[in-house]
Formats: sequence, structure tokens, C-alpha cells
Amino acid sequence: MESLERIRELFPIVKNKVFLNHAAQSPLPKPVADAMRKYIEDFSNFGASALELTDLGKSLFAKLIGAKPEEIALVENTSVGLNIAANVLHYPPGSKVVTTDLEYPSVVYPWLRKSLGVKVQYVKNVDGKILLEDVEKAVDDKTVAVAVSHVEYVNGFRNDLKALSEIAHEHGAILIVDAIQSAGVIPIDVKRDNVDFLTAACYKWLLGPAGAAYLYVKEELIREFEPPYVGWASVNQEVFETIDFWDIWSLRLSENASRFEVGTPSTVSFVGAAEAIKMLLEFGIQNIENRVIKLTDRLMESAKALGFELQTPEEKPYRSGIVNIKTDKAQQIVRELREKDIVVSARAHGIRVSPHFYNTEKEIDTLVDVINKSR
Repeated sequence: MESLERIRELFPIVKNKVFLNHAAQSPLPKPVADAMRKYIEDFSNFGASALELTDLGKSLFAKLIGAKPEEIALVENTSVGLNIAANVLHYPPGSKVVTTDLEYPSVVYPWLRKSLGVKVQYVKNVDGKILLEDVEKAVDDKTVAVAVSHVEYVNGFRNDLKALSEIAHEHGAILIVDAIQSAGVIPIDVKRDNVDFLTAACYKWLLGPAGAAYLYVKEELIREFEPPYVGWASVNQEVFETIDFWDIWSLRLSENASRFEVGTPSTVSFVGAAEAIKMLLEFGIQNIENRVIKLTDRLMESAKALGFELQTPEEKPYRSGIVNIKTDKAQQIVRELREKDIVVSARAHGIRVSPHFYNTEKEIDTLVDVINKSR
């Protein structure tokens, strides 16, 4: 990976703020903003027909998670990806979905709709961790799906996807993963971990804009499910290219994951997303994770040395890019930090800090110093 100084030149935000809030919405790196500006200028000057667009990042996202491009669909955001997964499944009488009590709302809400008629069972966390033995107790032959975040948004706990898929598949259930807090900062391998559905928007750790997200559907499952919404993007495009006329008398869904797409996406968002993923892959996701874990190690050690309690599990297998420092003055301290141009979030009676690979040890030390003075 390049020198930190060279990397920081790609992030204009560092001239104005200490930004440690990538679990919320990240600032755009210069290459991403430049790519989007160029697209807009070309569109304005020459029109859409002059644009030579690729697959809008499908191949890059596939590489990022160890999938095939044919298994990737374009969606607007993580919530849409999760809703697609929820609405294509079949729910026999008495069905249930297993999730956890640490989840972001969008991981759970799709299954709380009365029209699905499915029971939602929550695995309770133990000291901020989801224990596999508790998941094993919850999942049974009535379980249709296990729906979890790869990394939990509140405290950064990292779930073991391979172990969860084994538990789910043993009972004929599928594993649905929200990867918005891991994609771009933690290596993902959907084939190794045998994940069935995985979705992630690009505006957090992937350093892209809002309006772009990807949905992975395991190849063996694609033809099994009929999409909940259909449009011109859902069908076999080769038919249109051959006859130059839309077939509106029959519905021939695409045989790859694009069957879960509906219509025209926010192209400019995907142009930015593709540039961001390309940049991250060039730096190397393992290198990025190593750097982020080093920064969060420093943060956790410093916070503990000052007597703060952590809400983030410290064991290495459970770690991610998120650290939550417990305090009953979280909202106040976060406001004081913002006044000093240090950006973090208040979550669950704590200060949630989420540095990326371009952040520095000095920025971590500055953050801790201000928190300590504000306690």
C-alpha cells in the first residue's frame, strides 16, 4: 500500500475535519468525486448516448466479495436489497426468521410486516456478542432464513458468517447478510462462507455516494425466485438487442441476478461507486483491514487507560472498524467534538468511532484527548 501521506492526498476532508464516522456516511475521495463530475460533464455536453459505461461496478463488487458478476444486481440501497430477499422467499405456515437484538432496523423490518405472516425470533446478545450456541438454539426446521449484519452497527461486533451459514443450512434455511458495515474494510468471501444473499450500499466504508448498492444472490438460487417487482431491466436484454422491439406479451426474466433489477438506476451514483471500489481493491482490502484494526487497537487501549468502558468486544475475531466508548454524556460530547471539527456519532449511550485506512494515530489521540476533557 502507498504511503499514508500519499493516501491522504486523495481525501480532501482531512484539510477540514478529523473524520472518524465512516459507519455513518463517508466523505467522497477525490477520484470518486472526479469520476462523477466527469460523467456529469460528458452527459451535459454530449448526452447519454456518448457515454461508454461498463457494468456499473458489478464486476468490481463481485471481485470484492468473491462472487461472479452474474450473481450481482444493482439496487438503490441496502434496505432495498434486504426487502428483495424477504419478499422472494416462501413462508409455509408456522415459518420464522431468526435475527439478533443488535440489528439495524432494515435487517428486521421487512419480516415484521403482517402480510408475510412470519414469526421473528431474536437472539439476545451477551455482553455485546452474538453467541453461536444461542443461534443454534434458535434455528430449527421452521426457520426460513437467518438475517444478520456482518458487522453490527452499534458496537462493531463481527458475526461469523461461515458458522452462521452452516447453522442455517443444516435446517434448510438461508443466510441473508447486510454487509454495509463490512464491505470495503473487511475481506468478504461469499463462496467460502456459503452466503445466500448479501447486500451493501456504497456510502459508508466503500467510500462511494448514496444511491448505489449491490445485491448478491447465490447462483444456484437465482432462477428459484421470482422478483417482487419487475420492469424492463428484469428481462433478458439479448432478446431486445436481437429483435429491436420489446416483447410485452411474455415475461422472460433474466437468468442472472439482474432479474432483481427493475429500471434505470442512478447512473452517476454507480459511476462513483465503481471508482471507489476500484480504488479500494487497488489498495487491498486486507491492507485496509490491518490499518483500521491498528487504529482501533490504539483507540481502545487509550480509552481503557483513561478508565472508559468499551461496548465493543475486544476479541480479535469479533473486531471490525467500529468502536463504541460508553458514556452517559454521549450526545453532549459528540456535539463538543463537532465544534472542534472532529466527527463521530452517538449510539446506544456511547460514542461510536469508525476510522478508515487514511486516518492517523494523531487523529485518534486528538479524539481521545477531547473526550477525556469533556467527560
